[in-house]
Amino acid sequence: MRRALRSAVAALLLAVGGASARAAPPVDPFQALDNPARIDADCRRLQRDLKADERALEQARADTLLPALDALQQRAEALVGPLDLLAAVHPAKPIRDAAERCSSAVQGFFAAFLQNRRVHARLLALEPADAIDAQARRDRLDAFEDAGIALAPAARQRAREINRELTRLGQDFERRVREERTRVAFRVDELAGVPESVWRTAPRDAQGRVLLGLDYPTLDPVLQKAERAGTRERLWRAGNARGGAENLRVLARLADLRREYARLFGLDSYADFVLRRRMAGSAAAVGSFLDAVRQVAAPREADDLALLRADKARLLGSEPAQTVLQRWDVEYHLERVRRAQFAVDQDALRVHFPPEASLRFVFAIAQRLFGVRAEPLGPAPWHPDAQAFRIVEVADGRTLGTLYVDLYPRPDKYGHAAMWPVRAGAAGVQPVAALVANLDRHGLSLDELETLLHEAGHAFHALLSQTRYAQHGGTNVLLDFVEAPSQMLEDWVYDPAVQALFAQVCAECTPIPRDTLERAARARDFAKGWRTMRQLLFASYDLALYGPTGGATRETPLALWTRLESATPLGHVPGSRFPASFEHIAGGYAAGYYAYQWSLAQAEDLRSAFAADKLDPAVGRRYREAVLAPGGEQPPAELMRRFLGRPASNEAFFRWLRQP
Repeated sequence: MRRALRSAVAALLLAVGGASARAAPPVDPFQALDNPARIDADCRRLQRDLKADERALEQARADTLLPALDALQQRAEALVGPLDLLAAVHPAKPIRDAAERCSSAVQGFFAAFLQNRRVHARLLALEPADAIDAQARRDRLDAFEDAGIALAPAARQRAREINRELTRLGQDFERRVREERTRVAFRVDELAGVPESVWRTAPRDAQGRVLLGLDYPTLDPVLQKAERAGTRERLWRAGNARGGAENLRVLARLADLRREYARLFGLDSYADFVLRRRMAGSAAAVGSFLDAVRQVAAPREADDLALLRADKARLLGSEPAQTVLQRWDVEYHLERVRRAQFAVDQDALRVHFPPEASLRFVFAIAQRLFGVRAEPLGPAPWHPDAQAFRIVEVADGRTLGTLYVDLYPRPDKYGHAAMWPVRAGAAGVQPVAALVANLDRHGLSLDELETLLHEAGHAFHALLSQTRYAQHGGTNVLLDFVEAPSQMLEDWVYDPAVQALFAQVCAECTPIPRDTLERAARARDFAKGWRTMRQLLFASYDLALYGPTGGATRETPLALWTRLESATPLGHVPGSRFPASFEHIAGGYAAGYYAYQWSLAQAEDLRSAFAADKLDPAVGRRYREAVLAPGGEQPPAELMRRFLGRPASNEAFFRWLRQP
């Protein structure tokens, strides 16, 4: 899921309080956001309205305070939610820049608002009417506390300054990655093994060489299929140079500022600051979890790399002990060994999964499981490739919300796959979400279909919640739970009964043979140790950067990364600078990247309820009502207990991790 690159306080607002207008939204919340001047004017008007709302809140009656606080955030998100998406996907830079300006200004308002002592005093005096109000009050008080309401005046002022700077730096970091225009030139013979569809229509330079960019539909197949190691190396190095030295300086400054922010509260590190509000509770608990995963995954990684090194040795006619496996070799030999062992070529599977049919397939799964259907509304306003859908309750025809889908890569667009919770739903408010990806127009591999379903899991989490307040709507849950509903659904693409839905949505599509699907399911877990250990490296780096010993004043982000990556079996490649494009930890996943593994453990547990039938509508309805509908109104552990009928457990996750 996408957590916008915001300040510490604004990120918390997304975690414990959504925002959108109380009235039902228009069909197109983007319709007025068509030029920078209009965006600037609307943003100034919004800030005036928010100040007026703040003055009213200072006098609000106790019985209206929680709804009024929710309405304030809803008013802000009605504009800023769409703008946060446009900043990432709009093709026009003036629109993106105007969207960033407005987002930054509104974050500045909330950083100050959450230090309003009169509103805070009224919230302290509030007697909650029931458990939902008690949770809402508790979450609001946490937000005020984390904004510095209890700090001395000078420290409160410094907290606001830090938050403004974090917002600006985060936007700079993301923009530099998104607007990366590097092109690497190759002769056609240097692209041997790469599917022609990847490079045939690419631009050429004056010498007739093919110019390849760093978008994932280009980068991944080159690293997986290019027969020449030099070709793979050049594109790998370019991909690991994104963001450049300037983003490394920005990341250092972000780490320093976040550490300073935590110390305003008497805490040693930013990790201590954020983890005290999460499921994990502490850096020690996260460390213990990651260590337990590492104990299982590390031996498997060694076996995986031995297989890849042996494959390279066979290819070169050398001895494995004398063969060096480079980082740009890994995906290539993974693909070779996987094809040899399982007879599965991910690229050859694209013929079965055209992109638009794949989207209809995802909607068919949602209809079977959740009882909702997607009805086309037409193109989205920012680009002809993007589409809008109305999400409708099948049983009674009610419109539940709006989903925007933007599937294909283009210059200056956000480069990964993510879901934007544009507007959180609540009583009387329909949610709006956006699914953004960068898929191959010629068709999806099973890996990409899995990614599409992952982001759709986030989208339906956002669209199917039914909460009293928008602050709890949809994906406004604790960060270390937010990935669980999406990761749970990834497994669905390998189920033959689920794949049978493809014939219903695309009669002309060639069904994937059952034996191919079964081999692909086995191949999916190949090199599980390597991939898990790579994720643990990312999580460990994030925690180290934002832990007591992290930050620019002691060890630079690149020096820290070099040290940690050098301790891995493949070591560190001098000159590479992966942290310069590690957008997650520059933004809302700072001190939170561990959440992917933590949530995966929960996803495996949730998945166990669907073991007999992944399309069982009764289990799907129970899951929708117990896990998706409550949003953040209850702790994640309680949601899982209600759905599973027992306390949550990591047992299924570690069993999966140990399986061959």
